[in-house]
Amino acid sequence: MSKIKDLMARGTELLGSDHAILCGAMSWVSERHLVSAISNAGGFGVIACGAMTPELLDVEIAATKALATRNFGVNLITMHPQLFDLIEVCAKHGVGHVVLAGGLPPKGSLEAIKASDAKVICFAPTLALAKKLVRSGVDALVIEGMEAGGHIGPVSTSVLAQEILPSLADEVPIFVAGGIGRGEAIAGYLEMGASGVQLGTRFVCATESIAHPNFKKAFLRASAREAVASVQIDPRLPVIPVRALKNAGTEAFTAKQREVANKLDTGEIDMLAAQLEIEHYWAGALRRAVIDGDVENGSLMAGQSVGMVSEEEGVADIIATLVQQAEMALHTRG
Repeated sequence: MSKIKDLMARGTELLGSDHAILCGAMSWVSERHLVSAISNAGGFGVIACGAMTPELLDVEIAATKALATRNFGVNLITMHPQLFDLIEVCAKHGVGHVVLAGGLPPKGSLEAIKASDAKVICFAPTLALAKKLVRSGVDALVIEGMEAGGHIGPVSTSVLAQEILPSLADEVPIFVAGGIGRGEAIAGYLEMGASGVQLGTRFVCATESIAHPNFKKAFLRASAREAVASVQIDPRLPVIPVRALKNAGTEAFTAKQREVANKLDTGEIDMLAAQLEIEHYWAGALRRAVIDGDVENGSLMAGQSVGMVSEEEGVADIIATLVQQAEMALHTRG
């Protein structure tokens, strides 16, 4: 067994894949074509449910099953108002892995997922929450640093890895995410105790990605410093920062926050409705960029590893390159 296979063994056993490399759930990007291509190439694709209705998720899972010959998962947002209906849709299709993102899972959600014998993978932005999730019975964790694209936490990947891996890597498989663009970084986190990794930005410009050519061109031209985090303008409105390439859409989000904060002040909406309105805003802004190609006014969610995305290439080649780089790094270090 090669060294990388040995270090990824717990991750690949959990996922049922050749490589413990998950694709981050990117709304509008992580859909049937990219998800199935990643799984078929030996990685692990994850459908981004995002703001989908149960009916839309039902169609997307069925379409992905028609293309995929290997396991894939579904990412669900914990604050989705129809979370339990979405869990039922996953169970109906026999989805084997459900990834929960966006905060502490609501009461009963883990049990609902496990009732269909599915594995539960949860995001943990802090050591305290990671320990709580492990106690609650999750099967694996994803620890994602602020270098990632889309919604981010306040702590860097390297610090999270140093805090969480030594404490919990022996208890559950842990996948590290955020700012990973090359195999050498994968090797480093595996040596620290991770069972695998998650990458999103690296797969956006895959040949199989349906992202608009304009969206891909923006990625290919961008440097790491151009992927910036959004600013929270009202401390009363807990908006999770989003990392994206700066454009006119970045300014539009500032105006949207003011609009939602005003509605909150007047009692027109409550806090949950305010957060959902922000989420729906992001879903629409991202669609404008990914699907319609409006890279000026849409949201160009990207991680800081965007500077390492230099060409459009097939998923199988991306995964093979990452694995080869990691294997060489591990071999060099002995």
